[in-house]
Amino acid sequence: MAGGKGKVKLDAGLIERARKVAEAAGYSSVEEFLTHMLEKELRQMEEAKDEADLKERLRGLGYIS
Repeated sequence: MAGGKGKVKLDAGLIERARKVAEAAGYSSVEEFLTHMLEKELRQMEEAKDEADLKERLRGLGYIS
């Protein structure tokens, strides 16, 4: 969905945690904070040299075992 806006369902508890952190960090909204966090994480994943490197990065972050 290039250039468009989409909707993602998140657990209410996760949204509340993100809202508190976003507010404390000075973000104008929880959406701005979550966008920033996703961009940061995606950038790190995109810098992987190959699939094995990507898997190792994900494993290091605890996303896969």
